[in-house]
Amino acid sequence: MELYDVVELQEAIPGEHLPAGAVGTVVHIFSAPSTAYEVEFTDADGRTVTMITLRPDQVIRRDG
Repeated sequence: MELYDVVELQEAIPGEHLPAGAVGTVVHIFSAPSTAYEVEFTDADGRTVTMITLRPDQVIRRDG
């Protein structure tokens, strides 16, 4: 995954009100102590709903 990739959430995150399949953008990549991605999720108007740090197995890169 790279910075600004569009990703899809593979599992629901109920505490953040994010369903599986939610689409977000990678805005930061952490490499230590292990790889993780800060992902921004927005509403239909482009306003940030939440930003959350996710493990690589929680997201998949979307093409197109």
